[in-house]
Amino acid sequence: MTDYGHDLLFGTFITPTAQPAEQAVELAVVADRAGLDLATFQDHPYLSRFHDTWTLISYAASRTDRIKLSGNVLSLPLRQPAVLARAHASLDRLTGGRIELALGAGAFWDGIEAMGGRRLTPGQSVVALGEAIGVIREVWAGRGPGPAHDMSIWVGAYKPRMLRLVGRAADGVLPSLSYLEGGPGDYAEINKHIDGSAEAAGRDPRRVRRLLNINGTFSGLGRSFLNGPAEQWAEDLAGLTLEHGVSAFILASDDPAAIEEFAADVAPAVRELVAAER
Repeated sequence: MTDYGHDLLFGTFITPTAQPAEQAVELAVVADRAGLDLATFQDHPYLSRFHDTWTLISYAASRTDRIKLSGNVLSLPLRQPAVLARAHASLDRLTGGRIELALGAGAFWDGIEAMGGRRLTPGQSVVALGEAIGVIREVWAGRGPGPAHDMSIWVGAYKPRMLRLVGRAADGVLPSLSYLEGGPGDYAEINKHIDGSAEAAGRDPRRVRRLLNINGTFSGLGRSFLNGPAEQWAEDLAGLTLEHGVSAFILASDDPAAIEEFAADVAPAVRELVAAER
């Protein structure tokens, strides 16, 4: 069992649909009013049915009051690192510290190439992401402007090379439950690679937050993992915190009712269960 002791965060993973134009923004407003900690947005710049994610985040920031906002995850091959660094720092200052940065090395290479990005091998994409993290931190530290708060760099990662990079250089890992072939138990393997790499680099593994995009169904009867009533969801997620150290749960849903139930019934119950065990 591995609990890294982080404070718990709860958020929503929103589709940046362009039609209706305001839908994604309104879902961020719902999450904000419901009391969630994060509103995050997919980033697929090569899909014409989606808004540009960074523009959407900036606009959503002006429509919300307290919730933090982030890409989930930004497509690095189509996002220049120094520009990302300055854009995030500027918006973080303008919002009073409500922006986080989450990066992905690129996965949908046909779409990326069609938009003018360069197709990379898996090894090249890991190197590029590592270089980007270095550039971003350098801009924040020296060239400025710096963020209003100690901004995190979270990385979407699954494979050993990318996970080792997270352990060496990032502040968090952000996989999706739907991509874990073995289900939530796969997080043990994720942690093994991150922790070993962090220790080899002289870092405390507890510096790396473990996040997870989740999906499920609220129903009257418990049927399977994250398929049942809010009480079961709370037990399932608390188990992930106490067994695998996951401390941020981001619900993939564009249903306002599900977002509100997650905020009102699941999040407080998870916090209570984890606090009791700790």
